[in-house]
Amino acid sequence: MSADYTPAMDWLDQIKWDADGLVPVIAQERSSGDVMMFAWMNREALARTAELGEAVYWSRSRQKLWHKGEESGHKQTVHEMRLDCDNDVVLLRITQQGHEPGIACHTGRHSCFFQRYENGDWQAVDPVLKDPESIYK
Repeated sequence: MSADYTPAMDWLDQIKWDADGLVPVIAQERSSGDVMMFAWMNREALARTAELGEAVYWSRSRQKLWHKGEESGHKQTVHEMRLDCDNDVVLLRITQQGHEPGIACHTGRHSCFFQRYENGDWQAVDPVLKDPESIYK
């Protein structure tokens, strides 16, 4: 074994990162099974998530790390990280913090997946639990 071998980072090398060095991530609420949100992570975000036990994502629009809940207080405690069969999608089993029930979406809803296709249109079917204006000051 060479002197520069780092077994702690091998797990990151097993992921199939896209051309931008990102991997798609699904956050699923552990207690309900609800899919809370979809986001992206780079190597640093995934390593920090494993280290902290809280979700840290990569914001493509802001081009920086984004510790979920850093502004809203709606952090995500990570209980389990899973990798799909192709090694190109990460699933986080989380507990959504900061409000009961937890709010994952910047619209103030429980889940980002609040729109359902009905009769040729997308309808908002889940309520706003907290006004986003009061979350993001």
